[in-house]
Amino acid sequence: MAEGFFPLDERWRLTGSSYSERLSQQMVWLSGLVPSFEQAQAVFARIGHRQVPRMSIWRQTQSYAQRLQDHRLEQQARVRPERVVLPPAGQDHGQRKGISMDGGMVHIRDEGWKEFKLGAIYDVVPGREADPLTGEEVEQAQATGILCTGVLGPVDQFGPALWHLAVEQHVPQAADSSVTADGAPWIWNLTADYFPDSVQIVDWYHACQHLAQAAAALHPDDPAAAQRWFKQHQHALFQGQLHVITSALDQADLSDHAHYFHTHKRRLQYLEFRENGYPIGSGTVESLIKQCKLRLTGPGMRWSRSGAQHMLLIRSTVLDQTFDTLWADAA
Repeated sequence: MAEGFFPLDERWRLTGSSYSERLSQQMVWLSGLVPSFEQAQAVFARIGHRQVPRMSIWRQTQSYAQRLQDHRLEQQARVRPERVVLPPAGQDHGQRKGISMDGGMVHIRDEGWKEFKLGAIYDVVPGREADPLTGEEVEQAQATGILCTGVLGPVDQFGPALWHLAVEQHVPQAADSSVTADGAPWIWNLTADYFPDSVQIVDWYHACQHLAQAAAALHPDDPAAAQRWFKQHQHALFQGQLHVITSALDQADLSDHAHYFHTHKRRLQYLEFRENGYPIGSGTVESLIKQCKLRLTGPGMRWSRSGAQHMLLIRSTVLDQTFDTLWADAA
């Protein structure tokens, strides 16, 4: 049975306010599960054999989402960094933790496209995946127990939300952790503020995209030569031999492209990261971004700012299966 939806015969065991509350919970959960309120209405009719108007689902979602949002903000206020008590030296727990961040766009009425920020916290465990260069199956770090949080707003609003999730998942008490993300400056500024002891890693595929752009700039009229240069220097990138890349770009007077590799030099040591068991890809959070956009950016969707934030909260808790816990805690 999916989280949030109870069997038909259960409703006969619920009466009065209990049934009303449970039905509201279903409406809100389902509104975050499927791509639109219209589809939530169709699910109620098809599976629940109950005609629930779309606007009723929307109103219930807005009303209860505000309660969930208020509770979440209260939780965040209780775990400001200065309030977290760290264990004595040498008593950190041994579960390696991973953090990833990224942004997506949502259309806000009267404002246009605005960025929402999403963060993921997870356990890092050994696993086997395809090597990004050879395709051969090798031992690589994997993410498990993934939880997420999202905010439509600036970094100073997103930071406390991510920190609250990190505290819940015992990241500050971890002996070892890493942040894997793209090269956006706001991510690394936030990392310095909240996770200064974490290993910092630029996502491998984003780094390869920048390398491909550099190759195209070196050979703007010869795509074949650009591809050859990219393939040759991709190995240097993986091995951390960044001077091979930056020297070629600096000599060609392409300092703008070289700047990226100079700036992120210590975050691009992929062979070292791989050997030490750290994840080098941020696909975890990128997948979550896509799944949130599936709900927030459907055809013709235009949100109020509060409506988008409410749905982002609901969608993220449905995705990581913490919706029922948040609902119960906020009741």
